[in-house]
Amino acid sequence: MGCKSNQFEGFVIEENLVKNGFEKVSRLENADFYILNSCSVTQKSDNEALYLLRNAKHKNPYIKTVLTGCIAQLEKEKLLQNEFIDYVIGNDEKLCLADYLDKPSSCFVSDIMLLNEFNKVKLDDMSKTRASLKIQDGCDNRCAYCVIPFARGNCRSADLDFIIDGINNFTQHGFKEIVFTGIHIGLWGKDIGLNLLDLLKSVETETDLVRYRLGSLNPSEITDDLLDFLVESDKFCPHFHLSLQSACDKTLASMNRYYRVENFLRQIDKINSLFDLPFLGSDIITGFAGETDEDFEITRMNLEKSGLSQIHTFPYSLRKGTAGANMPYQVDEKLKEQRATVIKKISANKYNDFVLNNLGKIRNVLIEKKLDKYDGMLKGVTENYLTVHLDCNDRSLTNSIRQVLLKEFKFGKIYGSVISEKKLRV
Repeated sequence: MGCKSNQFEGFVIEENLVKNGFEKVSRLENADFYILNSCSVTQKSDNEALYLLRNAKHKNPYIKTVLTGCIAQLEKEKLLQNEFIDYVIGNDEKLCLADYLDKPSSCFVSDIMLLNEFNKVKLDDMSKTRASLKIQDGCDNRCAYCVIPFARGNCRSADLDFIIDGINNFTQHGFKEIVFTGIHIGLWGKDIGLNLLDLLKSVETETDLVRYRLGSLNPSEITDDLLDFLVESDKFCPHFHLSLQSACDKTLASMNRYYRVENFLRQIDKINSLFDLPFLGSDIITGFAGETDEDFEITRMNLEKSGLSQIHTFPYSLRKGTAGANMPYQVDEKLKEQRATVIKKISANKYNDFVLNNLGKIRNVLIEKKLDKYDGMLKGVTENYLTVHLDCNDRSLTNSIRQVLLKEFKFGKIYGSVISEKKLRV
């Protein structure tokens, strides 16, 4: 469940278990263990996790259920009061999960706030087209709505040698693209006297990586120096995800977000002017404590006029232990949902416009190893994060970067034609 870091760690858990003699099975009825790597960013995700575990136990009463991830880290032993949960394992412990499944105890959750070193786990899976490399964990911010720092601990950065070695391992196995993930990658290096720009300079000079993407960044972390470097790079994919959360200064201040709307709107305009149709995604929370109709209208108008490509939005979820949980003037749940629906419509329109602006363009597309599971077509991803279905069935093109003409957008899918038989930068 949840973020890209959780997805990465889920694959690490699977690899760890297989290396220790476990076998992955496709049917719940045939499994000895059901493992859920949970997310706790909202109450809805908490509820979904408990539902999945209860359902697994119902379908197979003999199965051992294992709850790990952020819910496990936050709630610890309390979760064992649920008869459908057999093991509770913390966020650090889950990365060597096999060490705990034969123990007589049931709860293994250390105090994550005491951790000060990055857990140097790596993913050996070579079956995918794009590799993920976790470079950072934890968060030092204390946003009023967010419980994740207490589930992930303080910022911990992977060292440069570990990252460079990881990249070189992937490129030696034929990977063309790597996505750098973490809980707050904009803070990479803070604890070791470096910054994200230092890392990217090393990546570009010390590896043969063809292209890379960055995870979510706070607007204030995208400095002029970083942009100047990225715009000159022929390896960076112009795909930004800005963690905005609101487009109203009053709401941002309540959230403990330390930037102003006019600044990030100007930054969005600058990014759009520097790159050729960069993909600009964002996160927006609706209905944070104290958000009035007027506040929301300010957010709506600012998002409408922004140069964003897509907006991921969700209603504010009150999280125990955060400052937001104790704030007055909590917003009605139905109103939160209504506001989220408004933002989702804005997002749909912006994405549609972004795709249409890309039609007729030639893009470098990394063609995926696997065919689309719904239509059986070859597909790939452009530098600016558009998935394109290709009008050919030449399987020899997989895992190569080709020039593709984006031709058509229908029924929510983009279609294109390969125009270059020559592999690019391989």
